[in-house]
Amino acid sequence: MIITRSPLRISLGGGGTDLPSYYREHGGFLVAAAMDKYIYLTLHRTFVPDLIVKYSKLERVPHASQLEHPIIREAFALLGMDGRSLELTSMADIPGGTGLGSSGSFTTALLKVLHASNKNLISPAELAEQACHIEIDRLGEPIGKQDQYIAAIGGITAFTFHPDGRVEYRPCKISEETLFNLEDNLLLFFTGYSRSASAILKDQNDKSKLHDPAMLDNLHFTKDLGYRSLAALESGDLEEFARLMDVHWQRKKIRSSGMSNQQINEWYDYAIQQGALGGKLIGAGGGGFLMFYAGDKKRLRHGMRERGLQEVRFRFDFEGSKVVAQN
Repeated sequence: MIITRSPLRISLGGGGTDLPSYYREHGGFLVAAAMDKYIYLTLHRTFVPDLIVKYSKLERVPHASQLEHPIIREAFALLGMDGRSLELTSMADIPGGTGLGSSGSFTTALLKVLHASNKNLISPAELAEQACHIEIDRLGEPIGKQDQYIAAIGGITAFTFHPDGRVEYRPCKISEETLFNLEDNLLLFFTGYSRSASAILKDQNDKSKLHDPAMLDNLHFTKDLGYRSLAALESGDLEEFARLMDVHWQRKKIRSSGMSNQQINEWYDYAIQQGALGGKLIGAGGGGFLMFYAGDKKRLRHGMRERGLQEVRFRFDFEGSKVVAQN
């Protein structure tokens, strides 16, 4: 049996500039962090000829090409595997559709387990690129490269997306004290809404391709916020980082009508009243998790709990996609 895991992620600045429709023309930049909430894949050999796949559904097929699950089907095809006599199971600490990059995490964990089965060594960058190839090129999803890269690499990382498709990345130079304060004061609350990011991102993708001036101005500004957020983190100015999160959220809401709703806006405003210095909705928008940088953690936690929002506590992950067991 082989078990792999890939971390979920939070975006810290510049999110949305990693879509090819934007960075191929203008270049993209963002800061993302991996968190200690994971998607796990297990793979083992069986004594039956079929491929058995267990996720939210159960599939049993003679050949991987007959799978309904598009990512799993394309991953087997990319690696030239038929899946015979294998059983594949996925599990997650947090369900998909909640804005934490679960699709990219799933794809990297899947590729990692298949490569391990074939005894292939693969670098984090290669793993991320293969995951992007499956989701963006083979399946045509209107998504960016952030999720696959931060899942493969881990840490708190700055990414530059070049027009020719190259991705450069480096760990953010954050002091130990700043790192601890960031972990202690970033709070995540589940809105109770889950959604597909594709519809919201498709709107952004289509407008970027059409060179819509308002969309491009919004993304240019968001990219600049990514650079400013990185500078705030590396200088240890977390109050400025929190302020930039709020600026980012106000601009993000303008990007698409599906980004927020009245209930999310009410929760956000209430959190600011209860001691949050800044925050935003994680991911493409429309639901998932609200993240705040707390000036008063106790008051914010109490207030959001009273409003019925569940907190998910987390630490950062610095390992990225990895094999956790193999025998």
